[in-house]
Amino acid sequence: MSRRKKIYEGKAKILYEGPEAGTLIAHFKDDATAFNNQKRGQIEGKGVLNNRISEFLMTRIEAIGIPTHFIKRLNMREQLVRKVEIIPLEMVCRNVAAGTICKRLGLKEGEKLPRPIIEYYLKDDELGDPLVSEDHISAFGWAAPQEMDDMIAMTFRVNDFLSGMFGAIGIQLIDFKLEFGRQFEGEMMRVILADEISPDSCRFWDVQSKRKLDKDRFRQDLGDVPEAYAEIARRLGVLKDRPDLKVVAMENEP
Repeated sequence: MSRRKKIYEGKAKILYEGPEAGTLIAHFKDDATAFNNQKRGQIEGKGVLNNRISEFLMTRIEAIGIPTHFIKRLNMREQLVRKVEIIPLEMVCRNVAAGTICKRLGLKEGEKLPRPIIEYYLKDDELGDPLVSEDHISAFGWAAPQEMDDMIAMTFRVNDFLSGMFGAIGIQLIDFKLEFGRQFEGEMMRVILADEISPDSCRFWDVQSKRKLDKDRFRQDLGDVPEAYAEIARRLGVLKDRPDLKVVAMENEP
């Protein structure tokens, strides 16, 4: 079996060269990081769960007309995706105050925001992914005006769709992060949804108990991290064919 060519390795995934031109294989790791990689650890089975959850959500999002890089799941840890040029911005959509917005604006965690708010962060690990404005984006050419319009419109539409989907299974979508990429087909280019959508990139709270079901359990040392991820998968119905799946958390700080 020939050795696969690694294209890129990030905090949560490894990208390999795909079997066809214009494709990549995304391998989901069990590594967990927080606070700009200051806290690191492993959650055994996280990659399996995130692969299945992201497959489910990307497929549903594609079905409502939002283009994504997802093609198909290959196995328990890998999926085939379209190769894109990642736009160096993280689009964070917030419905409820949690995380850094509480510290920056003096909000109480759990406070409902007046309306969904989108924030922009520059993708740069060395700088700690700083918050930036549309003026910064325009001045430095990180994204063209039409690309920004497309990303904003798709982010709001994803928010509406996922809020309804998760609300129906008793989960509140607090906030989430999206990344987008440029897909080139000849002389044509379009912006499509990339990366992943999972408990690593979203905040999910149980509607009744307000129990956190996402990576905040790792960030805040709340325990039961794999159980929370598995609960999201169970409620979405993506573990029906693997009822025996068990995951064990191993959290370690450097």
